[in-house]
Amino acid sequence: MKIINAKLKLFSSLLSHPLTPLLPCSLAPLLLRSLSFLPICLFLIACASSTPAPTPTPSPTPLPRTFTGEFAYTWVVRQCDLGPRVTGTEASRQAGDLFIAELQALGWEVLEQTFTYKETPVRNILAWKGEGEAVLLGAHYDSRRVADQEDTALPVMGANDGASGVAVLLELARALDWETVHQQVYLGFFDAEDNGHLDGWDWIIGSSYMAEHWGEAGESPLTAMILVDMIGDADQQVYYEQNSHPTLSHELWEVAAQLGYAERIIAQYKYAMLDDHIPFARQGIPAVDMIDFDYPYWHTTQDTADKVSAESLEAVGRTLEVWLEGN
Repeated sequence: MKIINAKLKLFSSLLSHPLTPLLPCSLAPLLLRSLSFLPICLFLIACASSTPAPTPTPSPTPLPRTFTGEFAYTWVVRQCDLGPRVTGTEASRQAGDLFIAELQALGWEVLEQTFTYKETPVRNILAWKGEGEAVLLGAHYDSRRVADQEDTALPVMGANDGASGVAVLLELARALDWETVHQQVYLGFFDAEDNGHLDGWDWIIGSSYMAEHWGEAGESPLTAMILVDMIGDADQQVYYEQNSHPTLSHELWEVAAQLGYAERIIAQYKYAMLDDHIPFARQGIPAVDMIDFDYPYWHTTQDTADKVSAESLEAVGRTLEVWLEGN
């Protein structure tokens, strides 16, 4: 009641003030009703002003658009987490499925190439992206089923001999800048490379099959093939390989030197390798093997992820990235 009387006094003073124009009598009740809502409005305004503004959701930090050794190293670990990826085993199948899912998520076209060798299922995986002259980067993803340099009762984990090359390819698949790559890039994941001299098996089975059947599924003619194998050793020493194309080798090693990797990727000849580049070289394709064969854990149970260096993966990966983006 006191509040209403106060409002009436306020209203009367407004009407009697000499400077206040007279309002039509029909507006007086409306003004009274408006004044009765004033405390509620003030309360709502006070509540709204005291409510804190919601915290904006931070935008995710974009991944660097360049080859990163730490990212590549995670692919070494993920492969080793599956166990030895011996041709024809469940771990091998899981590894291949993992690669396919990642490549497709990154927008690459993917083809599986399956066949049988000595009653064992073999699966190559081929991915491609881009337009222009075609180049193939390759790595084997199988691991040797017997650690014959140490203990023939146990398999090889293959962290460096297998997983390191695959890790470089998968990180390149993410990092390549397609505004500056003017080639069609193929990524080849070869199965059945590493069981030579075991139970009558030969070496480089998967890559030989891919090279012999190249083009049957519409693959473009290749102008170059580059193999990455055993390139993750912390004590990295990647020499010219004697069965590799000399001009293409010089191009790659020159890029490495310009990037500051001359002490890791060494412009001197050392080894002659029977490796996954040979089947493509036999087809007349310029082919290069980037391999560090000075690896004391080769074909032993000690070829594990702790022997692999992110810096070594980055040296090879950045070299290939800059070479692809500069051609």
